[in-house]
Amino acid sequence: MIATHRPARVLILTASVGEGHDLPARTLAAQLRVEAPETEVVISDSLVPMGRVVRAVSERAPRVVFYRGQWIWDAAFWLFVSFGPTRGAAKLLLAAVAGRGLLRCVREADPDVVVSTFPQATEVLGRMRRRGRLAVPVGAAITDLAGLQYWAAPGVDVHLLTHPESVQEVRGIAGPKTEILAVHGLTRPEFAEPRSSSDARRELGLSPEGKLVLVSGGGWGVGDLEGAIDTAIALDEVHQVVCLCGRNEELQARLHRRYGTNGRVRLEGYTEKIGDWLAAADALVHSTGGLTILEAHIRGCPAISYGWGRGHIRVHNAAFRRFGLADVVASRDELAAALRRALEGRKPQDLSFSELPSAASVVLRYARERAEGRRGREQARSGQDHA
Repeated sequence: MIATHRPARVLILTASVGEGHDLPARTLAAQLRVEAPETEVVISDSLVPMGRVVRAVSERAPRVVFYRGQWIWDAAFWLFVSFGPTRGAAKLLLAAVAGRGLLRCVREADPDVVVSTFPQATEVLGRMRRRGRLAVPVGAAITDLAGLQYWAAPGVDVHLLTHPESVQEVRGIAGPKTEILAVHGLTRPEFAEPRSSSDARRELGLSPEGKLVLVSGGGWGVGDLEGAIDTAIALDEVHQVVCLCGRNEELQARLHRRYGTNGRVRLEGYTEKIGDWLAAADALVHSTGGLTILEAHIRGCPAISYGWGRGHIRVHNAAFRRFGLADVVASRDELAAALRRALEGRKPQDLSFSELPSAASVVLRYARERAEGRRGREQARSGQDHA
């Protein structure tokens, strides 16, 4: 028998519940292909093998409670994340329901390393890894700042962070054995390069003069976006307000009915040009935390968290205050005051994140180590066959 050597293979598990998981999966895959074109990269939606129950809870339920039953999201977050006894029971139930399907998914892909961008998948993979059911190294890509009880897990080999500030929380959850690294490559690659406001405005067809406020409700378009728009356009110093509606076509249609004739309000759907929008804007009003606040910090765009503040966003808001990454306000009056402060001047762009190790380089290190071990075993078997 002749041993056949295949390239290193990476399985990236994401989830179709907003850009917060899909975007890091895509950017990591792109970075892997740049740094090691021979690497086989597979992206898979983890919700499919985890089963209908997990999919309903993780994908379909939020589409209801994020808009119409927000108190339910608050209660569920406290019950399943914040309160230790029920959190532990929920993790056991999650592993029981989703473990078999997720393990089958990994074995069918036959990777040298698996990277999860979805917290529930990370929790199940970590549990299987530490119990010896999963031989493949596991990486967790963490794009949230705080509230990481599912993003981090004991048993995971390496935790890749977008926020260096998260190291202490991850260590407290995952324990002393895991590797924890702040990396770049889980955000869009354009954030590694400077971008002038004038160039960005020209690219986006915006006036080169006047104060611009960017309003965003994340990929799902949640929160008091009308309140943010009304507050911003009420300020004399604001020349234009741009609202990013994400993939929420119903929201965009509703806002168009309300602001369609207002020349100071521009509505945009999902955009791949968030780097330009943040370079062009003088302030960001954002409702859902996540990567957008980090991206605003990189671009030097003052960020304000306003308009939702439910469940995990409460934890994010506390961390934004603690680390000085964003202003956090609860009312329209507070928002107006925060906007006036923000519009006094942009911050310098922070390109230091591009100096961190690349996420791809860390993943490749684990993949290559396992691939080399695989080749060694194949050669040993080949030698035995010839003998």
